Amino acid sequence: MSVFNLRSFKNHENVVFCSDEATGMKAIIAVHSTALGPSAGGCRFWDYTAVHKHAPHDVCQDRAEEDALYDVLRLSRGMSFKNAMAGLRLGGGKAVIIGNPRKLESPELAYAFGLAIQRLGGAYYTAEDVGTSPKFLADVAKNCSYVSGLEDGPFATGDPSPHTAIGVYEGIKAAVRHKHGKSELKGLHIAIQGVGNVGGYLAKHLLKDGAIITIADINQDNINRVLSYGPASVVPTQQIHSTECDIFSPCALGGGLNDSSLPEIKASIIAGAANNQLESEGIHDEMLRQRGILYAPDYVINAGGIISIESEIYKEKLDDGARLAKVLRIGETLTSIFKESDKQKLPTGIIANEMAENIIAKAKENKKASAA
Repeated sequence: MSVFNLRSFKNHENVVFCSDEATGMKAIIAVHSTALGPSAGGCRFWDYTAVHKHAPHDVCQDRAEEDALYDVLRLSRGMSFKNAMAGLRLGGGKAVIIGNPRKLESPELAYAFGLAIQRLGGAYYTAEDVGTSPKFLADVAKNCSYVSGLEDGPFATGDPSPHTAIGVYEGIKAAVRHKHGKSELKGLHIAIQGVGNVGGYLAKHLLKDGAIITIADINQDNINRVLSYGPASVVPTQQIHSTECDIFSPCALGGGLNDSSLPEIKASIIAGAANNQLESEGIHDEMLRQRGILYAPDYVINAGGIISIESEIYKEKLDDGARLAKVLRIGETLTSIFKESDKQKLPTGIIANEMAENIIAKAKENKKASAA
């Protein structure tokens, strides 16, 4: 397998494969761009073998590693675009640890992972993502200087999930204003796919606004937590995307907007926290546009978390009000994308990509000029 020929490889600066025999750690760290600053993005701890468990062991392992590599390459590029569109002094990076965190996670594995990041010398800052927790990050930080989203310390910003949820909430309101000319969410029906940390907080905001919500999650505890906030309908995970609703909000894993799911979507707006929602950029967002469905580009609407921890990476004191003000600008950014999409008659995903690429290209030029 050639990394450079993969369709998810988009001129990444660095891709590092890490392992530690003693703890069973197998990880991949991808640095897509450092044009705007050190690369930053969460660490995903995921059992990539689960979907291939019926294949022979060797085949299962190979496919799992291919999936992990595909994930980290797409996610790191998404972080470059996310940070650029959010106006941050950060490039894009991501890490994945291959395996079931419930079986593998340990202080020793965290130590080994931290050492792998430390070797990069500040090119990549890690943070929380699917399968990792503040406790895991605290263990990573014991021997690694490049960890963000910590709960303790002079510049700690804590769990970024609430800020991500606020950004998605603001993005949904911006989409509703643009698509339907409404300033309120009261009475609108929103289907949320995945109600973990971000999706759960989002549900709470929506219920306070009087929205009607339908939810789905593989974890019953997550469902129960949302039901404690207020009334919600619950449907199986395989049915949530086809729910009759006004807004579909994917807040689980990526790739959910594809050839199979798109014809079944009945919502007029798609706005959620999941990364890499489009299985194929330029194809599936154009399919949505042709159907008159407004798509909020994922890396724009879900930038609240990384916005909240930028100050931690730069060792700056930033009060909650200033941090929140930056998150609230997500709605304005999305509105500009929606308008440009209408003007050019191009998918919102393509418009956002072009904007982000221009920001990064300009930063590269400025770096070259400074170095000359």
